[in-house]
Amino acid sequence: MHAVGIESIHAYAGPTCIRVRDLFVARGLDLSRFDNLAMFEKSMALPCEDAVSYAVNAAKPLIDALDEAERGRIEMVITVSESPVDFGKSLSTYVHDLLDLNRNCRLIEVKQACYGGVAALQIAAAMVQSGFSPGAKVLVICTDIARATARNTYAEPTQAAGAVAMLISDRPRLLRIDPGASGRYSYEIMDVCRPQAELETGDPDLSLLSFLDCLEHSFRQYAEQVSDVDFRTTFDYFAFHTPFAGMVKGAHRRMMRVLHRAPADEIEADFERRLAPSLRFCVRVGNIYAGTVFLALYGLLSHRGLPESARVGMFSYGSGCSSEFFSGLVPGDAPDQIEALGFASELDRRVQLSPSRYDELLDLNAEWKFGISDKRVDIESYKDLYEAFFEGRGLLTLTNIDTYHREYVWS
Repeated sequence: MHAVGIESIHAYAGPTCIRVRDLFVARGLDLSRFDNLAMFEKSMALPCEDAVSYAVNAAKPLIDALDEAERGRIEMVITVSESPVDFGKSLSTYVHDLLDLNRNCRLIEVKQACYGGVAALQIAAAMVQSGFSPGAKVLVICTDIARATARNTYAEPTQAAGAVAMLISDRPRLLRIDPGASGRYSYEIMDVCRPQAELETGDPDLSLLSFLDCLEHSFRQYAEQVSDVDFRTTFDYFAFHTPFAGMVKGAHRRMMRVLHRAPADEIEADFERRLAPSLRFCVRVGNIYAGTVFLALYGLLSHRGLPESARVGMFSYGSGCSSEFFSGLVPGDAPDQIEALGFASELDRRVQLSPSRYDELLDLNAEWKFGISDKRVDIESYKDLYEAFFEGRGLLTLTNIDTYHREYVWS
């Protein structure tokens, strides 16, 4: 059986962010709940951006690093998003065109809330593993922009914007997926949903309970598939879907208590050693839905303490609900590969927004509702932000919608 997994990975978190504590204060939220979030910043998109531009900006450095022959081996593009621009036409059609990929390519989109990214990864891995087209690559991109932000609620500080792009191939330089090592657990539940294009609603407490339930039972099924599995000792690290860091910490604590009856001091030390490294970027970006579990992996891959080969246990949860626990091996030289892409520097480059400027942008973003047929981008009211982040950098931005067709330009 051939090795398969993630050959390369890159993320894009946009031009601006707001400090979560500043948002708590501005909204009059209870600061005693701020520590439970364990979040620092959340990213925010400008009106000249959408899920397509985020996807392309995440993927372009990976594509640019390939030679012509390698680019030609990309035989499938899968986009994953809760921020579509059309009910039928997938984002992948725009992404494929803007990245100038070959036309002998499958273009599809996957949706299942925040689990969709791992579903796409498994689809891609199965295609590569099949051997029907030896050497083929699949480009998977999770991309979302939280335009339907729930103002003045405790969900608002977590809802963010970002994209994670991955090349899946038989050269898994960053994550070699353990073949057959997967546990799934799914059922119908109305915890969080999007019944309208501009509305995200649901029961956050029910979602938390479902997350915990799915983590336990997907891991138990994983343990049925893989012999001699121990939550405490089998995995060197974890990377979980991270709506907010405090949720992941609580989920880890519950697993250690349920499975091992571990004392508090052992749980805390284990969290800091095996899970905290994955939160490096998550606490600065926020919840980017299907891409969040891979943002956690990205953070782990940047961790300088990795051994020569480390096994990572990964958990993905999508409201509604579907979940999966799987694993893979990451190499000790991963931090060198990640550092070369400069994502940490890009996070530092974002413009910090005041709460009042943040609200102005929320209002402007609200004008770009789903289904717009004709509209031209006007950057005058945020020209300073555009120039500070985009000017002359060759990043993709939206310029116009003409009879529903989206048009873009490189900055």
